[in-house]
Amino acid sequence: MENLIVAIARGLVDDKDAVTVTADAPLEDGTIVYHLHVGPDDMGRVIGKQGRIAKAIRTVVRAAASKVDQKAAVEID
Repeated sequence: MENLIVAIARGLVDDKDAVTVTADAPLEDGTIVYHLHVGPDDMGRVIGKQGRIAKAIRTVVRAAASKVDQKAAVEID
């Protein structure tokens, strides 16, 4: 999942080296929370107008996680 999030984010930002993803330990219900970190200048590009790009990233990651019987959430920091 981390590679998927990094690949999506690097396609959106200018500073590709600033993109990092960290994962928390699974929650009680088995959900793994991934934290996406990008440069401050690229934050708007990843969030998008009214959060549409952020919502799309979360949807793609949730769909990919469900394919491998996992639960995933993405936080953009």
